[in-house]
Amino acid sequence: MNIDMIRAAAQRLEGHARRTPLLSSPFLDEIAGKPVFVKAECLQHTGSFKFRGGWAALSALPEPLRKKGVIAFSSGNHAQGVAYAAALHGVLAVIIMPADAPRLKIANTRALGAEVVLYDRTNEDRDAIGAQLAQERSLTLIKPYDEPEVIAGQGTTGLEIASQALDAGVSEADVLVCCGGGGLTSGIALALAADAPNFTVRPCEPEGFDDVKRSLETGSIQRNAALSGSLCDAIITAQPGDLTFPIMSQLCGAGIAVSEEEALKAMALAFQRLKIVVEPGGAVGLAAALFHADKTDAPALIAVTTGGNVDADIFAQALQTLT
Repeated sequence: MNIDMIRAAAQRLEGHARRTPLLSSPFLDEIAGKPVFVKAECLQHTGSFKFRGGWAALSALPEPLRKKGVIAFSSGNHAQGVAYAAALHGVLAVIIMPADAPRLKIANTRALGAEVVLYDRTNEDRDAIGAQLAQERSLTLIKPYDEPEVIAGQGTTGLEIASQALDAGVSEADVLVCCGGGGLTSGIALALAADAPNFTVRPCEPEGFDDVKRSLETGSIQRNAALSGSLCDAIITAQPGDLTFPIMSQLCGAGIAVSEEEALKAMALAFQRLKIVVEPGGAVGLAAALFHADKTDAPALIAVTTGGNVDADIFAQALQTLT
């Protein structure tokens, strides 16, 4: 993985991915006690940054392989990103999703034309299911984070952050990224190391599922004890990726863990102050900026709101934190 791959992915994404805005609000600055900027990837195609990696990976495949179709596994956002990218390329996408994924994400993935295969994330191995289907149907597996072209696609978010922050007059900041397997986090870290070396990426996770934070602290990959049971389903993984962890170890600062209640409050504040809809997992970076600003010495914070695919009942629960 290197910056050249990210720049190449950015060229292939030109005209296909949205350049999402960098937002701010004086009300959020007051809560954090310092300037807070929000990279609104919840406004990306399919409602999350995952479209970037899906398009980057599909567009990098040789045409004969791409025509045979692709397969992916995801709790929803990677599923939709790959499904939409495949639809735009006119190829088949088979998506393996946990049966307890948000209903909206399952419905949207099917609506984008993908074939959805549901599995029990507690008792079944999605990697084994994916490998078997890929072999049986000659499909190319696009992993959600431990795949170089996916990391490169996600890293284009970092190129945009560097450019937009410069325009906003921000020369030094901590960039707070919602982190599951680490594809987005490592991609942004690589991009910023090249284009904004005074920025430090900080992985952000929900309490109880902070495998990246613990892995960075110990210097070796740590696993989560559970794989379900959090509202932040979008960023729940067993452990950091084999490709992403070395990048994060080299380039990232210490991780930050937030509570579910803080994630819900961040969702509500994003809606109230920025007029954007963010899902729980996608609000973890903003929650870290608003409620854990004391854990960073940076003069400014940039939080990436990574996704906005939330069921109505969960969003209503978040809005209740404002009362």
